[in-house]
Formats: sequence, C-alpha cells, structure tokens
Amino acid sequence: MKILKFGGTSIGTPQRLRQVAGLVQNESNAIVVLSAIGDTTDRLVALGEQWLSGQTTAAQRGIQELQARFLEFVDALFEGTPGAERGRELVRARFAELRGLARPHFGAREQRALLAQGELFSSALLHAYLEETGTPCVLLPALEFMRLKEDGEPDQTFIERALRNRLEAHPDAGLFITQGYICRNAAGEIDNLKRGGSDYSASLIGAAVQAEEIQIWSDIDGMHNNDPRYVRNTTSIRRLSFDEAAELAYFGAKILHPATILPAKERDIPVRLLNTLKPEAPGTLITRQRGEGQIKAVAAKDGITAIKVKSSRMLLAYGFLRRVFEVFERYRTPIDMITTSEVAVSLTIDDPTHLEAIVAELRQFGEVEVDTEQTIICVVGDFVAESKGVALRVLAALADIPLRMISYGGSRNNISLLVKSERKVAALNALHRGLFRS
Repeated sequence: MKILKFGGTSIGTPQRLRQVAGLVQNESNAIVVLSAIGDTTDRLVALGEQWLSGQTTAAQRGIQELQARFLEFVDALFEGTPGAERGRELVRARFAELRGLARPHFGAREQRALLAQGELFSSALLHAYLEETGTPCVLLPALEFMRLKEDGEPDQTFIERALRNRLEAHPDAGLFITQGYICRNAAGEIDNLKRGGSDYSASLIGAAVQAEEIQIWSDIDGMHNNDPRYVRNTTSIRRLSFDEAAELAYFGAKILHPATILPAKERDIPVRLLNTLKPEAPGTLITRQRGEGQIKAVAAKDGITAIKVKSSRMLLAYGFLRRVFEVFERYRTPIDMITTSEVAVSLTIDDPTHLEAIVAELRQFGEVEVDTEQTIICVVGDFVAESKGVALRVLAALADIPLRMISYGGSRNNISLLVKSERKVAALNALHRGLFRS
C-alpha cells in the first residue's frame, strides 16, 4: 500500500484539485492524506483568535467570506455537473458546524475543533469529486483512528489497531481518502499534530500499515541543494538518507515537516518528495542508504538567539554544564547549537518566549551575553570521521563571512554555523558557489 499526501498548495485551486484526482484515480491500493485547501488553516486561526478576543462581528464576517470562497471553489470544480449541488451541500454542512462552535465560552477545545474544519472539508470534497467522476473510494475519518497519548505523542499502537479495523471493514476498496493534521487527544477531544502535521500524519499512517512508500506531494520538485528563494540555479537532490533529510527539515527546508522522518525510518519505509505541478519529475527519494563523504545541501534557520555564559568558575568544574542546561529544561526551551571553552559556553535557542527569565537565572553562573537576529546555516551530508577536506571546503567558502559559532562533529550529517541574519543570503550564495558550482 502507498501513502500519498497532498499539501494545501497542491489542492489550492479547482484545477489543482482536479489534477490531484487524476493522479490518484488509478491507484489500486493507496491512502490519500489531505491538508486543508490553500490558506484555509491561516484563516481559521484568525477566526479563532477573533472569537477568543470577543471580536464576534469580525469573526462572523470572516466566516461569510470563507464560505463564499468555498462555494465559488465548488462551482468551478464541478463545472455545473450534478455533483455541484452535492459540493454546495458539503459547504453548507461544514459551515453550519463551524458556526456552531461560536459559543459564549469559546475556548481552547473549540479552537482545536475549529482548526480541524479545513481538512474535514478538503477530504470530503475530493471524495465527492472522485465519486462524481466515477472513481470508487472510501472516506476514512482520521478522528476515528488518529489519537494522542497523555504526553501529547501519537499513540502508535492505537493508530495501528484502529486503522486496521477501518481498512478491514472495506475489503474490496483500493482507494481511501483521509485527513492529515487532525486527531483526538487522550481525553477524546479533537486535537491536532501542530502546524505542518499533515506530513507527520502521512508518516504515522504509513508506519501503521507498513506501507511500501510514503509520497509527499507539494509544489516543489523535491528538496533542493540550497534555498531557491535566495540562491539561483539550485537543483533538486535525487537521494537522501533519513538522517540527512531530518537535518534539512529541522534546519529550514520547508518542503518537509521535521517530525515526518522518524516513523518512516523506524519501519524502513522510503519517503518520496514529488511535485504536483510536475508529476513526471523524479523528485527526492529518502531511504536508509548513505552516501559517505558527500555534501548534499545547505539550509538556513532564522529567528535564532545566541547566549554566551562566561565564568572563571567553569574552569575544571564538573556539573557546571548540567546546571546551565537545567535552566533551559525548566523553561522547556530546546537548544540547537552548543560550543564550549574552558571558561565559557555558547548556545542557541529558537524560542525566545522565556528569554528574560532564562538570562536572569544564568547570571548566577557568570557574565551573560545575548545576540538576537541570528541564523543557523546548516551544511548537510554524510561526513564520516575519515572524510578529508569537508570542513576546509565549507570554511573556505565562507572566508568573507563573519562566523559567530561553528559546530562540527556532534553529528555525522551536518556542519552548523551561526551568522548574523543580515548575512544569511550572502552566506547561502557563498556556500553554493564553493560547494556545488564547479
């Protein structure tokens, strides 16, 4: 069985949704996982914030505008066929449920249910369109098999059992449609896998059914060796290992959600990144296979804050780093990079929510310096310890770029460098010239 996940841009217009229908209608053993159409989730987030802040008039206006947009979408999709009325009825039913969430005490539970409406609509619409065009398929409600444990992590045992039961109820079906992103939590309430979670849904579903392949379809033909928004003449990467793909996803490659890789890696399921607009393009294949010594790609992660703690007490003192890390643990703030010397430790975070409190506690250890508006540049490949010249090539390419921190050796798959965000574009282009253009 294959898993085919389509993102919001892949189904963002009636024409694109028809293209997706054409791509899946010949699949004989597949589960299609859908995101919400276009920017629907962003609009629903805005509606939820308006309800939470008591802006009911603005929220009602936003609902009307969104409903009108979906009615136009449905009319253009079905082009006057009898299915158009079915599509319009789907819109009316979905928005009746959406309006029903606008209770006097609208809170977090209602907000999560509100955010689920985008995926529920897009999946129902594709199901209706496929049936209208003569393609038999089954709509699988993700809320019946996707569940979180009490710690907020996916309950893979439950997902496998519940999904298997749902599939066995349709032994003659070969094509299934379901929702990405949404799930239920341990209390049975509607919840979600956070933003970008449709990729994660596809990987969890693929692991649950031991899929032969997980396909992630977007509007880009695979991962590129650099960011095409800032660098010209980038190329798509044909093959990546699971570890390389995870590094790129975490450090800024927007095509893939970082959590996607782990379930596929654990079950050794290939992940293929494909382009809905160019389905003939080979895209990127992610497997366990390594390519030792090769530099594959460069990515950048913005919004980084660097913190340096300098203290003569650190010299020869065991337990010092543990106490420093415990500060970040108390504030549930992950650390990205770390470098140390005999009298100082420098590290980076990407969540400044508790920065002021963290700095206040760190001052008990010594002098604290904070640099904001930093960017991590990550060079990804398979760098075994015996590889010669890799670090030299990277640093030579950045000879004219001031570097705040360098991290090499913590992973065989990346070399991380910290630069001021204003230098990011220059650094990306310098690395592209030095590493990929011969």
